[in-house]
Amino acid sequence: MSETPVPPVLAEIRDDFLALPEPERLQLLLEFAGELPDVPERYEGHPEMYERVAECQSPVFIVLAVEDGIVQMHATAPMEAPTTRGFASILVQGLSGLTAEEVLAVPSDYPLTIGLTRAVSPLRIAGMTGMLRRAQRQVAAAVAA
Repeated sequence: MSETPVPPVLAEIRDDFLALPEPERLQLLLEFAGELPDVPERYEGHPEMYERVAECQSPVFIVLAVEDGIVQMHATAPMEAPTTRGFASILVQGLSGLTAEEVLAVPSDYPLTIGLTRAVSPLRIAGMTGMLRRAQRQVAAAVAA
């Protein structure tokens, strides 16, 4: 796994997971699922503004904005997909407020470092990895524009 340092908020999230015994990590993920923030009003009713994360089995949609060099991530995921919601929430909480450069520097293997590879299916981890890659692509596009 990558030795590249991650921004402090993502490191704290990772450390919180790794501090727990494996069986309790899934519970923490479910807590994150309940913390997925609602999307701002400007995005409600505008599905064309979101990108579907095809790597996720559940319908997950993300949108990122870069304003004054600071990233804000928003995501939607169904309540009946708590694992996916949890992963989306981790990224929303972990990437929002970072600079574009910090988001782009997050190692692509971050989802593998939070200690859930034995608690959830590889397909779920691939979904979170897909969310991160798409988030970084949206940030790169916003910076280039």
